[in-house]
Amino acid sequence: MTGRVSLVGAGPGDAGLLTVRGLRALEAADVIVADRLGARGVLDGLAADGVELRAEVVDVGKLPGHHAVPQDGINALLVHLAREGKNVVRLKGGDPYVFGRGGEELAFCQEAGVEVIVVPGITSAISVPALAGIPLTHRGLATAFTVVTGHDQIESLSGGRDHTVVLLMGVGTLAHSALTLARGERGAECPVAVVEDGFGPRQRVTVGTLATIAAQAAERGIRSPAVVVVGDVVRISPFAPAELAVGALDVSDEHTARLAAEQL
Repeated sequence: MTGRVSLVGAGPGDAGLLTVRGLRALEAADVIVADRLGARGVLDGLAADGVELRAEVVDVGKLPGHHAVPQDGINALLVHLAREGKNVVRLKGGDPYVFGRGGEELAFCQEAGVEVIVVPGITSAISVPALAGIPLTHRGLATAFTVVTGHDQIESLSGGRDHTVVLLMGVGTLAHSALTLARGERGAECPVAVVEDGFGPRQRVTVGTLATIAAQAAERGIRSPAVVVVGDVVRISPFAPAELAVGALDVSDEHTARLAAEQL
């Protein structure tokens, strides 16, 4: 008898942000195939809260530049375990479908005749900026946002400071990304926030502009994991310096003057 696979989003790493449906899937699992980021933090957090899971945990965690288990190996493992009749949870950081390759795992399992259930999770693209008091949209400041990785081609990203950009896995390419975005409509003075290790022990926020953030990152030794937010919504953050705060918008600039008027 073939088992099934549940693709469960672990969220950003705080066990309190795991969904109830995700918790129920973990409790019913025979085997948990877990990522490093998010997933491991949730399992540790559940254990600390006294939640006992009977499942065997298989760690397939990926480190930057090194894949402990290749994606093809993970796909094959999920099918193998399910064909042994086991109830398998593939515990993925954030949401399985936001830069998590969940779609690939779903397709592979379905092609092998294995039933798959998807349990969404809270993506770090939204939850980590919230830690720094940054909403990705805000009336009068931003009406849209785009989520990309630092490895994507961002030259084609349109919009100004009222179109928020969220960079995931972007620390290594931060200098290039900042320079590229500064050349566009956003300009060099566009606010930027970097939130390191969201919901983790090294949680820290750095705020600057596209012109300054690379130097700040080097000076402060910013490390992955981190989420980068670009746009005027950064001005709302309590971590924003006085010169970048919403009340300090430069009304001599046509763009910020319009935004300031909408705020009033």
